[in-house]
Amino acid sequence: MATHERPGNHADRDDETEPDATPPDRATRRVGRRSLVTTSHEVIRKWAERRNARPATLPGGGDRPEVLRLDLPGYGSRNLRHIEWDEWFAAFDARQLRFSYQEQRSDGSPSNFFRLESPGDEGA
Repeated sequence: MATHERPGNHADRDDETEPDATPPDRATRRVGRRSLVTTSHEVIRKWAERRNARPATLPGGGDRPEVLRLDLPGYGSRNLRHIEWDEWFAAFDARQLRFSYQEQRSDGSPSNFFRLESPGDEGA
């Protein structure tokens, strides 16, 4: 499965700070919080770098990353294998994934919430 969510408090945003990000449709909106959705490599990489997150995958996939992750400090890496951004984005694009994320928690601190969504996740 191509989704991944990190725990945390999530903010309801009324503005879009990233030009390549759009609010999700009603099917993916979560009560009490608002996510942005993008496929922009630049937006994803900047979001991750602001949180010191590194591109990763689960071990055992051979040369190709099977399950994409972002390794955020303090969340226990579960033996993640770090990979280069080029490899991470190649798999992201090949699977036609979208990056759903939030910038801030309700208290104004950075939110670590993100999810990788497949095109078929609309009704999930």
